[in-house]
Amino acid sequence: MTHADAFHVPAGPHDIRLVVCDMDGTLLDGAKEIPEAVWPLVERMRERGIAFAPASGRQFATLARQFARLGEDLVVIAENGAYVRRGATEVSASPLPAAAMPAIVATVRAHAAAGNDVGVVVCGKRSAYVERTDDAFLGKARPYYAALEVVEDLTAVEDDILKVAIYDFGDAAHDTAPVLAAFDGDALRVVVSDRHWIDIMGVGVDKGVAVRALQAALDVTPAQTVVFGDYLNDLEMMDASELSFAMANAHPEVAERARYRAPSNEDHGVVTTLRRLLEHPVT
Repeated sequence: MTHADAFHVPAGPHDIRLVVCDMDGTLLDGAKEIPEAVWPLVERMRERGIAFAPASGRQFATLARQFARLGEDLVVIAENGAYVRRGATEVSASPLPAAAMPAIVATVRAHAAAGNDVGVVVCGKRSAYVERTDDAFLGKARPYYAALEVVEDLTAVEDDILKVAIYDFGDAAHDTAPVLAAFDGDALRVVVSDRHWIDIMGVGVDKGVAVRALQAALDVTPAQTVVFGDYLNDLEMMDASELSFAMANAHPEVAERARYRAPSNEDHGVVTTLRRLLEHPVT
């Protein structure tokens, strides 16, 4: 992709109807908080009929808590695209094949028994589930999973499983991804979502597919869609929008795939860019 100058916002007016925004490394600041300046912008977009959708590996319950101010207008892409909700309506859900769960859990258990500091979260529609109970691991899982249950056996969980997330206290891409590579095939895909987290989802499930499902539900085109992202699990999302922005702190592959650049999350790049995009609306 050929980029315009860094942090360039294309000249308006823009007929925007949907804004989709990754969380960690994108919307959230260095303290992993939603900048207060986001809320007036979200209200302005709501007044103009523009839907705002956080898109994250986090579960629906966590995102619903973080964006409780939006009330019935809440639109969410959760579990890296495996679960999409618009208010009380389920737009799409993509559970994993139940037969895959025992082998995934057994592989991570064996990897941990071999001395690797890893833990697994099984992510269902109703809740997320863990076997590992130490404070170090739970401290990494709880910020992403507001609904979190400790169980004795992850393979016995009865829920629609949307994703399996593995946390590696070391380097996920180097230490754990190779162990999980065998699951990357016709039915499942393995995605490194940041330095420590790896997600296992169904083939054909990603944030880009989720954005397109939302576009169909809202009758919105790629030209009317803005997306912001920074990491590899945001790649497909860049292809679903003609106004795609990689943060200044983005992974090089995301920066290459996006059409434009935005300042970093620590510089509140989403806020800065949205203000510019909303300056000259189509009337």
